[in-house]
Amino acid sequence: MSLNHPHPGTIIYEETMVPLGLTLSQSAGRFGVAEEDLAEVIAGNVGITQDLAEGLERAGFSTARFWMALQAEYDRSGDA
Repeated sequence: MSLNHPHPGTIIYEETMVPLGLTLSQSAGRFGVAEEDLAEVIAGNVGITQDLAEGLERAGFSTARFWMALQAEYDRSGDA
């Protein structure tokens, strides 16, 4: 059963990048990941990696555990 969960990349974009006015390049630097990798997550083409989850935590955006659980829930929802 699909619950139409948004892709975690959408949440990263809408809840971290937009409110702070961060560009893709700025966000990638802040989260400690390659710009191309972040772009793929934001586009919904790939899931959040452990490295990105840890980078989000270091940047003050919840915990790595939260982000990985969000990705797992998305994967289980059938929307992946």
